[in-house]
Amino acid sequence: MKNEKKLGRRNFLKNSALVGLTGTVGAGLGSSVLTSCSGNGGSQESNNIQSFTPQELGMYSFSDIAPDGKPLKAALVGCGDRGTGAAVQFLSSGPNVSIIALADVFTDRMDTCRSVLISEKQNEVADANCFIGFDAYQKVLAMDDIDVVLLCTPTHFRPEQFKAAIEAGKHVFMEKPCAVDATGIRTVIAASKVATSKGLTVITGNQRRHRRDYWEAFIQVKNGIIGEVLSASAHWDQGAWWNKKKRPQWSDMEYCIRNWFNIKWLSGDHLLDQGIHNIDVVTWFTEMRPVKAVGFGGRARRLTGDIFDFFSVDYYYPNNKRMLATARQIDGCNGNVSEQIMGSKGVALLNDHGDMSIVDFKGNVLWKYDYDAKPVKNPYNQEHIHLVESIRLNKKINQAEDLAYSTLVAIQGREAAYTGKELSWDEALASPLRYGPEAYAMGPIPDYHEAVAPVPGKNPGAPM
Repeated sequence: MKNEKKLGRRNFLKNSALVGLTGTVGAGLGSSVLTSCSGNGGSQESNNIQSFTPQELGMYSFSDIAPDGKPLKAALVGCGDRGTGAAVQFLSSGPNVSIIALADVFTDRMDTCRSVLISEKQNEVADANCFIGFDAYQKVLAMDDIDVVLLCTPTHFRPEQFKAAIEAGKHVFMEKPCAVDATGIRTVIAASKVATSKGLTVITGNQRRHRRDYWEAFIQVKNGIIGEVLSASAHWDQGAWWNKKKRPQWSDMEYCIRNWFNIKWLSGDHLLDQGIHNIDVVTWFTEMRPVKAVGFGGRARRLTGDIFDFFSVDYYYPNNKRMLATARQIDGCNGNVSEQIMGSKGVALLNDHGDMSIVDFKGNVLWKYDYDAKPVKNPYNQEHIHLVESIRLNKKINQAEDLAYSTLVAIQGREAAYTGKELSWDEALASPLRYGPEAYAMGPIPDYHEAVAPVPGKNPGAPM
């Protein structure tokens, strides 16, 4: 597209302001991350093992329902299937919560959402509080009685909407991922820091961080059960995903938004939209950021849009540590949605289908989650319980920067695969890359070409 700027290998660090932000973001990732990535060559096993309690590590309560308190009024921005689901889950989180405003670009989407909220939760949204258009989110944020905003539009729009919500002083639920390019990542990181300064809660849709089995495994890994972390893998390999063919009455913009998952500038490709879950688990458990990434991918059988349908990315970390991340959406192939964290003493075998354990290299079980004693609640519901609980108990949670970090890891891998070139962390963060049009209106989109995906190794100066 016209506004896509290529990842020129020598152009990332020319802007001194961007170089400065690289250091700032690193500091914002927390001391544990900087320690993990210090490159001092030391082994974690040479240090004294510290025993962390769940409370010290920030584990949530995992209550069945959020506590009662003053009424919390929310607005939903993005009334599609995921947004409607998030609204229902917010309404199920606890007493005295309501959805009082909606924003979307399509009337049919909003009408369906309103019907679902009435039929499932007896929550009616007044006509005067239903806004249509690309500026609809701004009208929602101007409402003084809104406490919480649920951001569930296609990913491209997330950074600016998140920034505006924080500036308006709203608590936020933000779906994953949080951006499709480095420009958006920097916006989210800056807004996250403002949210912290204002004492606002930000819960994000990387739902594995809201599962008790993942938390219990994280505590075991943090307390040294697998020894020093050496490598990891992250996989979201599945069958073909949904797609929509363009109808004659749809403009380029309407088609792209209705088929957003398959459109690069809107979704950021499926390594972000789906693979972000697994990549986020690895960044959470290892507390490392990749020095560089090398990857490949391509488009074999996808029916619409301009994204890949398979990726494989090799991430390099300090001290020769590695991660392999794969993502595939092709029917008739083996599926694998899981993460593995390998240490010097064993391997954490992680997944979200009720079979989580940690084993040594002989196959002996070192730890296994007891699903009978501690049933895992629906993490999509749990996210919203944690959101309301955080606000009402004044125990502020801000997950935005963690999500931004994980999203950037996925962006780094995607661009390495798109270009066929090695890409460093600093280059990825400082990149001027921005996907999408400069202005939003229903109608044609300059330079958009259906089914024209990136070509690795192609002349960087040539149009995609």
